[in-house]
Amino acid sequence: MSSFVVSARKYRPTGFDEVVGQEHITTTLKNAIETNKLAQALLFCGPRGVGKTTCARIVARLINGFEEKAELNALNIFELDAASNNSVDDIRNLIDQVRYPPQYGKYKVYIIDEVHMLSNAAFNAFLKTLEEPPSYAIFILATTEKHKVIPTILSRCQIFDFNRIQISDIARHLKKIADREGIPAEEEALHVIAQRADGALRDALSIFDLMVTYSSGQGIRFADVLNTLHILDYDYYFKVVDALLAENHTEPLLLFDTILRQGFDGHNFIVGLAEHFRNLLVAQDARTVQLMEVPDSVRQRYAAQAQRTSTSLLLSWLNIANQCDINYRSSKNQRLTVELALMKMAYVNSLIQLEEPATEVAGKKKVVSV
Repeated sequence: MSSFVVSARKYRPTGFDEVVGQEHITTTLKNAIETNKLAQALLFCGPRGVGKTTCARIVARLINGFEEKAELNALNIFELDAASNNSVDDIRNLIDQVRYPPQYGKYKVYIIDEVHMLSNAAFNAFLKTLEEPPSYAIFILATTEKHKVIPTILSRCQIFDFNRIQISDIARHLKKIADREGIPAEEEALHVIAQRADGALRDALSIFDLMVTYSSGQGIRFADVLNTLHILDYDYYFKVVDALLAENHTEPLLLFDTILRQGFDGHNFIVGLAEHFRNLLVAQDARTVQLMEVPDSVRQRYAAQAQRTSTSLLLSWLNIANQCDINYRSSKNQRLTVELALMKMAYVNSLIQLEEPATEVAGKKKVVSV
């Protein structure tokens, strides 16, 4: 049995051009290296799985001019996990290493991951070295919680804030990997994986590997992803809205019952329905369609349904869904809370139509009285 390498490691970027969704970071670092204006203390901040450690390794390799697989990397690049090496003694050992110049290459690069886990005493022991490092030493600190890093450390570093990666960027990257591996993959399936990853490419690649294993050579299909990740299909929300537009409160209640029987949480359903209403609202204007983070095929369905729905009705539905969301946790009968919201939505359109003539009559009376 050959050793399996997870996609997150197999396709880890080896150059800035391969880093996904962090162009503002990679451009700055690339220019700094090319013009020889790279700071000696860098702080990479951002959520998990967005490329902080990867970019640190790329910087370390490029400033030394090493090839991708060079064995000399190990002699010049030192990685410290501050989560498990957070004491003063650990930092003192690091400082002792810094005193010796590199045997090969130009720079010794120290990558300290999860730096916010260092103790205050360790931070203080590190201050002097970080402020006045030897000319051959580069420190790259990485953290997911910048607010826990003490201000005296922040003031000594050049700070780079990494963004959550856009769903569309993650989906495109997964498509490239699927093509390289010869794995058939539906666009909707990859998009759902990207959504579930919540902006973290590493998480998306882990889910991708899971689905490849599940499919067993049959390709990554939308239905399989929904089933494996226990995600509610878009189709349920479209059916609920169709029933609400027809002022049919029975169908939404039956659909909600089906959803509960499948093991889904009622709170997640109402939150997803509110998101569906929001997408319908932005689909009504061509300028805001791009705000929907859904596949093109689903975007077309939203556009079609949005044409049959008025803005005032959507706002009323959103208001009811929002109130249901707020009251759900404190309710003693959570199912009834959602069902009552669905029944209100079914007949809110009639109330709006009744109020409009009354408003017009009141307006005419005011005009006459004036």
